Amino acid sequence: ALGGADQKSVLVAGPMDRDERPVETRTHVLDHVHEVMGAGTIFPDEENHPILHMHMALGRADRALAGCIRDGVFVWLYMEVVIQELLDSTGVRKMDWESGFKLLEP
Repeated sequence: ALGGADQKSVLVAGPMDRDERPVETRTHVLDHVHEVMGAGTIFPDEENHPILHMHMALGRADRALAGCIRDGVFVWLYMEVVIQELLDSTGVRKMDWESGFKLLEP
């Protein structure tokens, strides 16, 4: 994904405490438009619902941020996204109760 993220977009940027379970994440809210480059995957969960897992690196002037877009990124003006289909994939996101995340399993 390439483009721009608008203000008020929210990034999840790592755990508050690396050893805490389930994981409590920290968030960062953008205060201005930022340039974006990101990559991610879409795999079904156990109920066959598609789940997007995407991380982005964002920058504005001399400031850089990175994180997961799980809590919502607003597109500013445009964003180009290229999707490539994987045929015969068996990957499924399954709930990991210890971490609180749906993790990808083969």
